[in-house]
Amino acid sequence: MSRFKGVIGRILSFQRGGGGVYPNRALIWIPQVNSYKEAAKFLNRKVIWKGKNKVIYGKIRRLHGRKGVLLAYFRKPLPGQALGTEVQIL
Repeated sequence: MSRFKGVIGRILSFQRGGGGVYPNRALIWIPQVNSYKEAAKFLNRKVIWKGKNKVIYGKIRRLHGRKGVLLAYFRKPLPGQALGTEVQIL
């Protein structure tokens, strides 16, 4: 039996800007969240991405837009294979 008691989200993209791509910052979408107010409940929560041989921890820092997308900062940069995969939000 799993001890995970959080929410599953999906990595949409890395944060991008005029200076390039920031692989340690990811935009995360949660299927159950559709509004800015619902997404605000997840601020400052921990995020875990599990790869085949690697686990990377992060934290949700701010909201992105008005549709409920979140911006998470990870301790280490995520690999490109992380795009489209699931993350655990505790």
